[in-house]
Amino acid sequence: MNRRSFLSTSLASSLAISPIFAANDPKTRVGVIGHTGRGNFGHGLDTMWLDMPETQIVGVADADAKGLGAAVKKLKLEKGYADYRQMLAETKPEIVAIGPRHIDQHHEMAMAAIEAGARGIYMEKPFVPTLAQADEIIAACEKHGTKMALAHRNRYHPALPLVKKMITEGLIGRSLEYRARGKEDARGGSLDLWVLGSHLLNLVHYFAGEPKSCSATVLQEGRLVTKEDVKEGSEGIGPLAGNEVHARFEMADGLPAFFDSVQNAGSKTAGFGVQIIGTEGIIDMRIDVEPLVHLLPGSPFGPNDKPRTWIPITTAGLGKPEPISDIRKRVGGHVGAGRDLIAAVKENREPLCSAKDCRVTLEMITGVFESHRLQGQRVALPLKDRGQPLTRL
Repeated sequence: MNRRSFLSTSLASSLAISPIFAANDPKTRVGVIGHTGRGNFGHGLDTMWLDMPETQIVGVADADAKGLGAAVKKLKLEKGYADYRQMLAETKPEIVAIGPRHIDQHHEMAMAAIEAGARGIYMEKPFVPTLAQADEIIAACEKHGTKMALAHRNRYHPALPLVKKMITEGLIGRSLEYRARGKEDARGGSLDLWVLGSHLLNLVHYFAGEPKSCSATVLQEGRLVTKEDVKEGSEGIGPLAGNEVHARFEMADGLPAFFDSVQNAGSKTAGFGVQIIGTEGIIDMRIDVEPLVHLLPGSPFGPNDKPRTWIPITTAGLGKPEPISDIRKRVGGHVGAGRDLIAAVKENREPLCSAKDCRVTLEMITGVFESHRLQGQRVALPLKDRGQPLTRL
């Protein structure tokens, strides 16, 4: 196996071994963009670089004056910028971190970073509000040679390739389906699909390949959502409606994938994760916990008079202790993702969770609303219309 394949498939460069950068290598210059009060700096997309000695934060931008002052102090800088375009022009970062969780800002910020010459971009999820915006960003990245990764941090977990291999080798017998549920808290339904379901659909895509179609219904208090229910959604998502979502996708591997979210149906995120169900067991992935993956062996169907126990799957294998002592920090703290992005720039390859991957996730989310708009019809993916389906109800 050549070095590029090893790095891109095993995540060794970002998690399992020491960084691939020598101490005397020049540090990668990083610029950070946030917006206090409008998505802030995401889930640590500003401070992650402080844990990577091979990087140097050279600038931070925040349109909120108080937030900017706090960011300058936190990131140990001498000055900050109210205008991120000025920061990009003056500091000329190689990597740009786009932190705001309010996604209506992502397109403009990403295009500015690309046009300013950024070689890599690390952006908070979800991607952008529309497929048209995703198409434009990806086209610009390809034109300028920019590598973009998104912060679906669990996608960078080094246990995932091992789990995929185990499934191929028959760990759960014949795989039958994928099942995902959101957090199902007060955001349950459409907002849950967007903000938290994006994590889950991204993992489904990793295991199942490209989605081929979607069939879905979106409800508000038990009735089908209509035009009158559509309002401006939180976090810059745009038109949104529904506190209950039920969706079915046909995936490239021939299996169905299901996503469901019902407002206030869960108990402290009890169902938040993805399950791969097979004839001889269940693989369960809980988002942002460690161990990330567990196996419940045995047939999931019918009564069983023998007790069964969930067995963790770590980077060392089934039922073995995790050998990477700080794995949660490296995965949850984005260190692995940041190092993979830098390696992707140097090796001229796509990051492990690329903009193209996240366009697929966005395709699945948008497909839910397009199917609902067409009264639950099966819609082929990718979608022909690249706008917001709820505006056409």
